[in-house]
Amino acid sequence: MKTLSTILAAAVLTAMAGTAMADDAVVQDGYAFDRNQLIPTGVRAEVGTTGYGGALLWTANPYVGLALGYNGGDISWTDDVSVNGTKYDLDMENKLAYLNAEIRPWGASANRWAQGVYMAAGVGYLDNDYDLNKRIGNGGTLSIDGNDYQLAVPGQEGYVRGKMSYKNDIAPYVGLGFAPKINKNWGVFGEVGAYYTGNPEVQLTQYNLAPVTGNPVSAQDAVNKEANEIRNDDKYQWLPVAKLGVSYHW
Repeated sequence: MKTLSTILAAAVLTAMAGTAMADDAVVQDGYAFDRNQLIPTGVRAEVGTTGYGGALLWTANPYVGLALGYNGGDISWTDDVSVNGTKYDLDMENKLAYLNAEIRPWGASANRWAQGVYMAAGVGYLDNDYDLNKRIGNGGTLSIDGNDYQLAVPGQEGYVRGKMSYKNDIAPYVGLGFAPKINKNWGVFGEVGAYYTGNPEVQLTQYNLAPVTGNPVSAQDAVNKEANEIRNDDKYQWLPVAKLGVSYHW
């Protein structure tokens, strides 16, 4: 899956380069892209499921723009991870840098609302860590992989802890956005999309858990099986994105 993600990312970058070259041939007067002009044409602040941060913006012409940004922090796109009826509480630490091409089909329209519609394609560099936790109360039981477990030593804490991570991943991205300008300088935007991340790394460890009577499976064997199922679940191959923000153009 990591190889497929890398191949898709390379394909997206190639498409972005091809789009930029093609648009050089059809730019309108007043919007020609100066290859030596590397100063951004705007900035934006954003917050969403991948954290909070911002981006530098470049406008090549009315139809094509680039966004180079970073999102971080502990904002979560979900509160738990579920497998075989077991729900693990999820705490996120996001670290995401991205480069997107933003294609505006109606960029030259006289309607500013139509101008704001864009399709995004690009790549992200992910270094995200997600903490997984599941605790058991004194005298209670915990279901893991369809089997019940109790405290091995009553009166002491019992739990399952672990991590799900997307480490050093280059992930392709596709999205759809709306970024109308409020006036000459200020604008707002919203965007939804997804990164194709491939399967995450997952490790789970149990502490002070023992099988109830009649359960032949050890607690660690059960959590190892659940870690493997999370690791290979197709729905965790995609990182959803939804964000809002404001932009300033000069």
